[in-house]
Amino acid sequence: MEAILDRIYGMTAISDIVGNPLFLIMYLLAFVLLYLGIVKKYEPLLLVPIAFGVLIANFPGGGMGVTQADPNGMVMVNGTMKNIYEMPLHEIAHDMGLMNYLYYALIKSGLLPPIIFMGVGALTDFGPMLRNLKLAIFGAAAQMGIFAVLLVSLLCGFTPQEAGSLGIIGGADGPTAIFTTIKLAPHLLGPIAIAAYSYMALVPVIIPLVVKLLCTKKELLINMKEMDRLYPNNTQIKNMRVLKIIFPIAVTTIVAILVPTAVSLVGMLMFGNLLKEIGNDTFRLFDAASNGIMNAATIFLGLCVGGTMTVEAFINVRTLGIVAGGFCAFALSIASGICMVKIWNLFAKKKINPLIGATGLSAVPMASRVCNNISTKYDPKNHVLNYCMSSNISGVIGSAVAAGVLISFLG
Repeated sequence: MEAILDRIYGMTAISDIVGNPLFLIMYLLAFVLLYLGIVKKYEPLLLVPIAFGVLIANFPGGGMGVTQADPNGMVMVNGTMKNIYEMPLHEIAHDMGLMNYLYYALIKSGLLPPIIFMGVGALTDFGPMLRNLKLAIFGAAAQMGIFAVLLVSLLCGFTPQEAGSLGIIGGADGPTAIFTTIKLAPHLLGPIAIAAYSYMALVPVIIPLVVKLLCTKKELLINMKEMDRLYPNNTQIKNMRVLKIIFPIAVTTIVAILVPTAVSLVGMLMFGNLLKEIGNDTFRLFDAASNGIMNAATIFLGLCVGGTMTVEAFINVRTLGIVAGGFCAFALSIASGICMVKIWNLFAKKKINPLIGATGLSAVPMASRVCNNISTKYDPKNHVLNYCMSSNISGVIGSAVAAGVLISFLG
């Protein structure tokens, strides 16, 4: 009987968990992320798959954790060092398990981030940005946080590739952060993805904090509709539908010429948007890109990212530095956009509400909604949502271009 009980005990994961209590920290992290996604409703479509991936990856003996290859592509498989890029997918599935198969087939190959960008493009309306095109400059200014943290990270001892992956968190775009990290520092994918998506989910907390520190009540009361009435825009768009169709084609062409490494993200973003703007002729493609394909990609992306968050990969001093650096990158991006608005207002007659600069992130449309809520708290009639969307949408393009620049220089 005692032998049977010993066999049963050995069959469970209890002995491994008791032997390494750090597993309990990972379970706690998974439960916190699940709480944020389910109860607080912070980006549940992203946080719930990631959190569940973290949970199942950290049960000893389950074989659901992702094994990261070293910079040379070498990985330990059943006691033997093998080059992961020379292993066929069926061998990865057999020897390393389901999660490694999904990770190396879908994530490490760089497949899913561009597919998600295609879905984002299909769900995005560039109309607010095209109607207020000059506000798009604040989306570009918000990318300053990326490069500021990159420089600080280099001073802290990170390699240029690791610093670039850390800085891109400031773009507040999960797929962009993942794509950049895959190219530059794949061994940091787990903590960087968690930091990027966690801070995206915390947009309703971080933006009000930065706005409170940098903006005065007088600035937050600037009424954009009143400014438009006092200083009307003389440029009128005669055919918005035609412009919306030309825009994604033109942007893709320009980016492809100037920053070719950004085409995989920007091109897919614009392709998804083009399917949307053409209308009925491409509705079936638009519907697939924005629903079925997008949802499936999000599920696998979340689970695989969570699967990289094993005890060995996550619980170390460097990971804590990444989480802290990611917060700084995020906050600095918001602050950069706000400061750009303040500089603009020093010289322009037509003043701009600094909340528009605070939305120069890729967290669309959450950042815009948060800033609109802040504005209406000071003045219930001062709705800035459409103006914020101009900066917010340009931030999506800006972060993808910034990623291309980093990959080009550091890859």
